[in-house]
Amino acid sequence: MPETTFTIRWPDGETEACYSPSSIVRDVFSPGADYPMAQFVALSREALTKASDRVKAKYGFACANAAAQLAAIENRARTYPDPQAKVTCLSIT
Repeated sequence: MPETTFTIRWPDGETEACYSPSSIVRDVFSPGADYPMAQFVALSREALTKASDRVKAKYGFACANAAAQLAAIENRARTYPDPQAKVTCLSIT
C-alpha cells in the first residue's frame, strides 16, 4: 500500500501536494486533467475513503491522515464560490 502524493492546482493558481495512504488515487485522477470543483471534491472523497478503508483492512484502524486530507480539501473547496471553478491534477507520485 504505497503512500502517494497527488499535486493539484486550485483555481487561484496555488498548488498543493495532497496525501493518500494508498495509490488508489491513480484510479481516480489523471495527471493533466481538469475537474470541476464539485467533481474534484467527490472524487477526492471517493479516493481517500477507499484508501483509508485499505488501511483499516490491513491494520484494523482507519487512516487519520486521509481523513485530515479530505477535510482540508473540502474546506478549501468551500472558499471558491464559482461552481465552474476547475482544479487541475498536476502529478501523482
